[in-house]
Amino acid sequence: MNINMLMQQAQRMQKEVENNIKKAKEELAQTEVHAEAGGGLVKVTMTCRNVVKRIEINPELLQDDPDMIEDLIAAAMNDAARQAETISEERMKAANSGMGLPPGLAGMF
Repeated sequence: MNINMLMQQAQRMQKEVENNIKKAKEELAQTEVHAEAGGGLVKVTMTCRNVVKRIEINPELLQDDPDMIEDLIAAAMNDAARQAETISEERMKAANSGMGLPPGLAGMF
């Protein structure tokens, strides 16, 4: 096998991985995660690209201490962000599988 053939093969593999990553990012932008806190008193819907789509607050909670409401919103958003990160890492790892890149490099693309 000559160097030109190796370069062509590497370029094909790179293009395939780039396409896979682009597709994964598009899918992640549409994939939603749902999280809640306070036994469902606060619910958050967010995409896997960390765009908050909706925050629902049970009306009963509005009678309570504002600090508790803030804490529950933060907890629900943090849970949603963790879920989104886990899904994103899995999808990007799968998208990069064709190149055999180290796991830490997946997020760079």
